[in-house]
Amino acid sequence: MLGMIKNSLLSTVEAWPYQVLSKGEKEQLSYEERACEGGRFAVVEVVGKPFDEASKEGVLKLLKYVGGTNDKGVGMGMTAPVSMTAFPAEDGSLQQKVKVSLRIPSRFQANPPCPSDESIKIEERQGMTIYSTQFGGYAKETDYVNYAAKLKSALGSEAAYRKDFYFCNGYDPPMKPHGRRNEVWFVKE
Repeated sequence: MLGMIKNSLLSTVEAWPYQVLSKGEKEQLSYEERACEGGRFAVVEVVGKPFDEASKEGVLKLLKYVGGTNDKGVGMGMTAPVSMTAFPAEDGSLQQKVKVSLRIPSRFQANPPCPSDESIKIEERQGMTIYSTQFGGYAKETDYVNYAAKLKSALGSEAAYRKDFYFCNGYDPPMKPHGRRNEVWFVKE
């Protein structure tokens, strides 16, 4: 636990590498098209709980993993964003299934430590192109659903992207009160 706290408070945060391909604004919503690098990710799936509760549970497990609860006992440092895969229902609300993921820091990409928690899996992911919009505050399910609807509206029918899931991303530790960064990402098809 001490390693997890030290890791989140004192370490530098490595950002998931991406390149901005284009920027747009429509209906008072700014958005970007980005190319995000692939790599290895620590992933935990939480099922049967509301989005906010499931996200919190998943994030805590991943913080323990990168904080040293792994086969090497090594604190790896944080990466941002913490990404929650949300699965929308027909009515736009979110299903009770969330995949929380964290990109493995660069220096551990080739050989990530094995998680001590068996619910955490290491996944290899390909690079992807996404549509992203950003907002502030302490994001909850309602905020992500709201901004996903705004992004969908701003992109209109011309943009082709996955409709079966989207990413809800948080960049900041909970103790940062101001200037918080959250994003919704749609994966381009």
